[in-house]
Amino acid sequence: MTGDTAYLADWQIDLGGILIGRGTSVPLRDIEGLGTPDRRSGDRPIPGEDGNYPGKDTYAPRVLRISAGIRTPGDPAAALDRFAALEQAADTEVRLTPGAVDVLRIRRPGAPVRRLYGRLAGVEAVSLADAPFGWIPIQISFVGLDPAWCSDTLSGLNLPLDVSSQDKQGFTAPLRAPITTGSADPASRPGWALNSGNRPAWPSVRILGPAVNPRVWIAGVPDAVLAFSVVLGDGESLDVETRPGTRTVMRNGQGSAAGTLVRPSRLDRFFVPPGRSEVRWSAQDATGTSRLVLTWRDAASSI
Repeated sequence: MTGDTAYLADWQIDLGGILIGRGTSVPLRDIEGLGTPDRRSGDRPIPGEDGNYPGKDTYAPRVLRISAGIRTPGDPAAALDRFAALEQAADTEVRLTPGAVDVLRIRRPGAPVRRLYGRLAGVEAVSLADAPFGWIPIQISFVGLDPAWCSDTLSGLNLPLDVSSQDKQGFTAPLRAPITTGSADPASRPGWALNSGNRPAWPSVRILGPAVNPRVWIAGVPDAVLAFSVVLGDGESLDVETRPGTRTVMRNGQGSAAGTLVRPSRLDRFFVPPGRSEVRWSAQDATGTSRLVLTWRDAASSI
């Protein structure tokens, strides 16, 4: 499953639909902040002794500082219009909406387009001295609230209740022992997820009813389980977001259904690990029409 996105050439950046970089009227000069983000140390002093006890270190937001220049030779009005468009991209409803994010898309040579989720923090004209000649050096700041770089294409799975077979709908009488479910060869089941990055990918989960007490898990990831105490009728759905800072459970797109989560559910552990993993789920459904839809973007530590 893939998402339709605008094409980017090498060393081009898409800021809210505004294209800058190679081959545009806003060539890039430099990009700072592409290395390892700042760390928030969890170290604690050891009482009565030298040194610290090593704790859990986490990453701070990734801050990108893009140096560029608006170049429209002999056309100062076009240069100023271009600058105004960039200013407007930083002044949208996103900044007034808690939880909302901007998207920065970038492509470097030898790699696919990747995106960063955060806030377009500002656009500054470094100098207007050469604006009459159609040249305005600018500085763009983007704060990546999630420091991971995500794939520009969306991956996903659409699974029936019995993920071991696309056309199995249950048992057929008469039953004979031994009774087994699933394929003898796990590789033949359709629930395999591939994250081609090197960081965990946080998926979106949708369960489409009718389904009673659904349970979803990712094999090989400790605690990657979502279990619900809920009865979903035909046409009803549960939507779960697992990305840090946006973790929610919604029923039919209206209001929180976080109360339907039961042990051992862990939103903070439900991720698609790097490489290949298997997604499984179970529920009670006499019709065999319920579905699990899982979507994610591969995640990497660099562009």
